[in-house]
Amino acid sequence: MRVWVYLGALWLAAFCVADGQVQIHVDLTRTEGKFTPVYSWFGYDESNYTTTKNGRALLRELHDLSPVPVHIRAHFLLATGDGNPELKWSSTNVYTEDAQGHPVYSWTILDQIFDAYAATGVRPMVELGFMPKALSSHPEPYHIPWPTKPGDVEGWSFPPKDYARWGELVYQVAEHMVQRYGKDAVAGWYWEVWNEPDIFYWHGTEDEYNKLYDYAVAGVRKAIPEARVGGPASTGPNPRSHSAQFLEAFLTHCAQDKSAATGGAIPLDFISFHVKGSPEIVQDHVQMGLNKELENAATGFAIVRKFPKFEKLPVILSEADPEGCAACSSRKYPHNAYRNGTMYPSYTAAAMKELFALQDQYQVNLISMLTWAFEFEDQPYFDGFRTLATNGVDKPVINFFRMAGLMTGERVRVESSGSVALDDILKSGVRQQADVDALATAGDHEAAVMLWNYHDDDLPGPTAAIDLAVEGFPAAARRVLVEHYRIDDAHSNAYTVWKAMGSPQSPTPEQYARLQATGGLQLLDSPQWMVLDSGTVKLSFELPRHGVSLARFSW
Repeated sequence: MRVWVYLGALWLAAFCVADGQVQIHVDLTRTEGKFTPVYSWFGYDESNYTTTKNGRALLRELHDLSPVPVHIRAHFLLATGDGNPELKWSSTNVYTEDAQGHPVYSWTILDQIFDAYAATGVRPMVELGFMPKALSSHPEPYHIPWPTKPGDVEGWSFPPKDYARWGELVYQVAEHMVQRYGKDAVAGWYWEVWNEPDIFYWHGTEDEYNKLYDYAVAGVRKAIPEARVGGPASTGPNPRSHSAQFLEAFLTHCAQDKSAATGGAIPLDFISFHVKGSPEIVQDHVQMGLNKELENAATGFAIVRKFPKFEKLPVILSEADPEGCAACSSRKYPHNAYRNGTMYPSYTAAAMKELFALQDQYQVNLISMLTWAFEFEDQPYFDGFRTLATNGVDKPVINFFRMAGLMTGERVRVESSGSVALDDILKSGVRQQADVDALATAGDHEAAVMLWNYHDDDLPGPTAAIDLAVEGFPAAARRVLVEHYRIDDAHSNAYTVWKAMGSPQSPTPEQYARLQATGGLQLLDSPQWMVLDSGTVKLSFELPRHGVSLARFSW
């Protein structure tokens, strides 16, 4: 890395320089809004993986990557079964009925999951689903192993045979959590009703989902009057799509109707829906669909703005991902081949900035872009699942979240000569020039700039020559400590190390130790103190295609 101190005040006069150079200018004095820690949310289908050795270790890593609370969402918390996970399946057996039809509650498996959350310091986002077999109005077949076939339906996805018993189940769960973890703790959790009720996760009507929601929130609020409840966790809303109509109809229900459970107003403390990209194979390589994910967000934000009563409510993107199936490995689904390397973190960096931009444009209260990725047990190393770690080895993408955890304060002005405009990304993605851009924050005695070189095509591309100028440091500051972190093929990347080893599926203890050591976030160079000139500093460095850098300044 070449480092030099800014010597003049005419930075913008030299904005356009030699071909190949990208000029990025950060002004720490021009704030653009709070840097909400939208990155600190994660989720996964297989809730029983929570209690495995690798699951517990990863939860601790997620807690430790951020100074703010980390929230965890998981499916199948109420499903009937023996607690043994499969791909896209878990169970807790929390609710059964005796021979006389009386409810029987069992807390053993659910407690193991939530005890693991408590022990590792993460906060549950409690997803209230799915339907216990004894409550399902269509119980057979209850569970069909993944992958299911078109036309398959499973009993856990149906409405309850008795909504009052459903509401009582939710009350019992919430009350048990109060007794086990304390009212103050559970009052800080988010309680979400179901998952994606506009597709195969719900074999009922919209009205039946609304009734399910009413009884669920009444049950939660009976146990925890101040609980934060919301939904509908619907799929990515596209213009004129069923998912968009579903989200709008749900908000209309909450705004205008009376609760089917209580006859009173319908509580709604946050709005949740999902946003997903759409990668595909184009001319023998993966081409991402960042525009699709951002279009989902823009459509959903516009729907929220139709309801003045709700426009200030927190918006939780309770799944925000490059595509929709974490359990679909790239070995079987080649369009998911982006997941092991640096394309995944660079995509996520670009998505985070543009989601902030859409939040600002639509003036909504975005608090989460939840990444639906965790880990899978008993699967091959680097098999291309959408995960944060593989067999206890961190993948490059988790280091994006470690970078984000080093950012704090306010978002500040960034200008980049290599950026692709948001409107252009929404229209056609990042298909022509690469998006070489940055997101910057300024806090007390520290600032950070995250930079990326992203393109939708998973192909080799030119390295960007970055000239980064950061101005607006306090007048009293004379020196700043500069730390430069990097994700690329040679840094923060156990995947390339694993491939160099010959891609072992049974690594030796020495190989495994090296993989774990190289999976963490790494510096590009040693930290160094720099003398400021007129409150400004400049850095010059190269950023390879799909590389991500974090320049951190403290004084």
